[in-house]
Amino acid sequence: MTDRLGYRLKMGIIIPSTNTSVQPETDAMRPLGVTNHVGRIHIPDLPLSNDTEFEAMVEAIGPDLFGAVDRVMTAKPGHLLMGMSIPTFWGGKAGGDALHARLEQRAGVGVTMGSEACVAGLQRFPKVRRIGILTPYQPVGDAHVARYFADHGYEVALVHSLKRPSEVQIAHATADDIRDGLKTLAASGVDAIVQAGTDLAVTDIADEAERWLGLPVIAINAATYWLALRRCGITDKILGRGTLLAEH
Repeated sequence: MTDRLGYRLKMGIIIPSTNTSVQPETDAMRPLGVTNHVGRIHIPDLPLSNDTEFEAMVEAIGPDLFGAVDRVMTAKPGHLLMGMSIPTFWGGKAGGDALHARLEQRAGVGVTMGSEACVAGLQRFPKVRRIGILTPYQPVGDAHVARYFADHGYEVALVHSLKRPSEVQIAHATADDIRDGLKTLAASGVDAIVQAGTDLAVTDIADEAERWLGLPVIAINAATYWLALRRCGITDKILGRGTLLAEH
């Protein structure tokens, strides 16, 4: 029998236990007949005020990553979305590809990650070559994100980081913080802007920013959910969360 509410798709989503943005943002993008099911990777609210602390946070993800996968897969979702971004960029394209393979092997279903989704989103705009990136990270994290896009042939003109002080406080970035960051990146002469860091709630702001900046603005949560839906054959157009979901 088909799940009565998730009769089109049950979407598994794994996120850090500290993350308060992915769940509401993906629920806001959910088409009728699709249900979202969240598994949380246990991680403390670690400080992120320098590169050493940031690397410690990345290391802290490992012990419970597969545990979170196993827990959410007990609901038998048809697809798995990786709702934490920095591990998907770590080590550039090679590191991201290796993580994707490990997650698919563990889950036994298709997996969509933020890094690959952002690239897939950029590819919908063939004239884009020079990009700006908005993150909440420290320089060590920014470097891995920039490397990932460079590995895919994009010129990274500027990375603008909000340098949030802890895991939980990533989600405390204000709308003004985000808008100011997007304006700074646009002023550098880029063809498009990509936002990394899934706990930054940017999908609604990205939608409005595309109009007042005149550029593609790819918010990672919107891109990841978009690509996951499309991989599962769900082509509904969703308004208010950016061009990818509305037009592609």
